Amino acid sequence: MKVRLAPFTLITLLATLLAWPYSPSNAAMTGGFTVAQQSAIVAAAKRELALFGGRAPIPGVLIGIWAPGKTFIRSVGFSDLATRKPFATDDRFRVGSNTKTFVVSTLLQLADEKRLKLDDPITKFHIGVTVPNGNRITVRLLTEMRSGLFEAYNTPQFSKLPNSPQTQVAPRTLIRWAAAKSPVFSPNARWMYCNTNYLILGLIIEAVTHDTVQHQIQTRFLTPLGLTNTTFPTTDPNMPKPYAHGYGLDKNRNWTDVSVDLSPTISWSAGAMISTMPDMKRWVKAYVTGAVNSKASQKARLSCIPIGDDDMRFGMGIGCSAGWYGYTGGIPGYHTAAYYMPAKDVTVIAFVNSQQEKPKWGTANAIVHEIARILFPKNVPFPDTAH
Repeated sequence: MKVRLAPFTLITLLATLLAWPYSPSNAAMTGGFTVAQQSAIVAAAKRELALFGGRAPIPGVLIGIWAPGKTFIRSVGFSDLATRKPFATDDRFRVGSNTKTFVVSTLLQLADEKRLKLDDPITKFHIGVTVPNGNRITVRLLTEMRSGLFEAYNTPQFSKLPNSPQTQVAPRTLIRWAAAKSPVFSPNARWMYCNTNYLILGLIIEAVTHDTVQHQIQTRFLTPLGLTNTTFPTTDPNMPKPYAHGYGLDKNRNWTDVSVDLSPTISWSAGAMISTMPDMKRWVKAYVTGAVNSKASQKARLSCIPIGDDDMRFGMGIGCSAGWYGYTGGIPGYHTAAYYMPAKDVTVIAFVNSQQEKPKWGTANAIVHEIARILFPKNVPFPDTAH
């Protein structure tokens, strides 16, 4: 597996300004883009679905593009292979590591409220587990993936967990498994994607607020912004309806439905959330533009550091490439990407119903790359995804 101190009136106004402008059942809407551009996008999406597929292409992708005066929303392929149903805009997807953007936004608000400092070490918080180098690993380093901690999902104990959606495992257990392994590098020495960081951040939020991380996200963002179709499941592996079915490859490289194969206790604050395209469109613009936290904390969030791969950079729980800011999420059955380009006021979302992350950067990001290449050739992210 790969999972502000703005007044309530201001954040409510933001929700109104960003309101979804059309029926959620409509997954085919275009305006402003040329026929040639639209055809090129669909053709590119089909190529990527085939490239990342098995014996048959990945079942499908829901694409959304919004630029000033222009809109493109298209279902390519199928939301449900059994019924050959296309995607609808109100289909739920597991958004995986896009969860991390909500976690970081919560932490930045707590920093704005002076309830923690971004450079506080882990040892300042009573999280109920001892972490190696905890006195040197700060909140900031955890969010930036620069802690050097071992990946919890790569531990021997994790590999022995029952492969069942009913499996229950506590975040502290996952962290203890990772903490028992030697750190990969010293804190702040380099960058490495590691979900252990965000499991720890979830516990830090709970230690500071004396509340659950999911309730903090609900009250700080989901309710004020009107993200009514976004949820943070904690124990129930089922998907709320309507939803896009998620698929994985069996041993013969045929597609099998894995929509409910994973317990949300496993991904928790690293990737458990479920959302829709309309909600993620609203959310990505809100957190990229700093509408949900102070200017100071937003500056910290967008202090993107090179990760040593292509022109890719990473800030506090945010990916940065070629003028685009946002996140991607891979979790069994789903690969999602949601990005915003402030310079052009453009949002691009690709929701794919399979977690296929090889070749490089994964299916959703490869489709975003192709969309940018067609529409915004001076701002093409993920440069090494060209095939």
